[in-house]
Amino acid sequence: MKVTQRVRKILSWYESDNPGTKANLARILMTGRLGGTGKMVILPVDQGWEHGPARSFAPNPPAYDPHYFPQLAIDAGLNAYAAPLGQLEAAADSFAGTVPLILKMNSSNSHATTKDQAVTASVGDALRLGCGAVGFTIYPGSDDAFEMIEEIREISEEAKTFGIATVIWSYPRGGNLSKEGETAIDVTAYAAHMAAQLGAHIIKVKPPTDHIENPDAKKVYDAEKIDISSLSGRIAHIMESSFGGRRLVVFSGGAAKGTDAVYDEIRQLRDGGANGSIIGRNSFQRSREDALKLLANVIKIYQGKF
Repeated sequence: MKVTQRVRKILSWYESDNPGTKANLARILMTGRLGGTGKMVILPVDQGWEHGPARSFAPNPPAYDPHYFPQLAIDAGLNAYAAPLGQLEAAADSFAGTVPLILKMNSSNSHATTKDQAVTASVGDALRLGCGAVGFTIYPGSDDAFEMIEEIREISEEAKTFGIATVIWSYPRGGNLSKEGETAIDVTAYAAHMAAQLGAHIIKVKPPTDHIENPDAKKVYDAEKIDISSLSGRIAHIMESSFGGRRLVVFSGGAAKGTDAVYDEIRQLRDGGANGSIIGRNSFQRSREDALKLLANVIKIYQGKF
């Protein structure tokens, strides 16, 4: 596998990691149509567990089949495919070695009343399935945040020992946070920084709004004239908050939205210096033809061609 100078530069940011972990990161960064650019588009499919099968797959019934997703990731030229244990197991043999896999190791469901997730897989499962990374969600601000942080610390330590990278979904919610505060710029930047401090190789957060939740933070944003007037400016601030841009940060696609809205958001992510996008419902809930077209154009945006 050829590794570009850009990817070698990114790997140099992870100064404590062993060659196995760097090799898995390199494979993710070198796969697909964005391979070698330092940009990524990842397909995450944990929505069936999180929201239920009908809400997730009925808009595009072929997506009930676990084989649908790795094939979509391959045909679209994506960098990786992330899913829970059962979904990866159901396609493991047919797609072994074809696309980098990320094992999502904790999950919640729409029946739950607490802001927490259950650990549903192990690092051993990731090794057995040939995954290049494990994924884990934390909820900064929730009453269970400290327990989640301790869980990913242990999981990440074990994964790194075996040369597996760590991806952290850092989604603030619960506690004293308002609904608007969950995607506030100060809260999102803090969430990305927490994930970096936890040793994440790849950080996933939501695109932030210009709302500032914490009054003390607002004083600093105003005094230092931090630019949060545009989404691209807010993305640049998230990147700066992630160890001065020395950590890979990808942004979620969020709830289903129109095609033009997806493209407009991706352009601002690109302009703000994001390392890429992790797009689930906005791709797989469309027909295969429409999903491939959308993902091709998203990749072109990151290439500066669309």
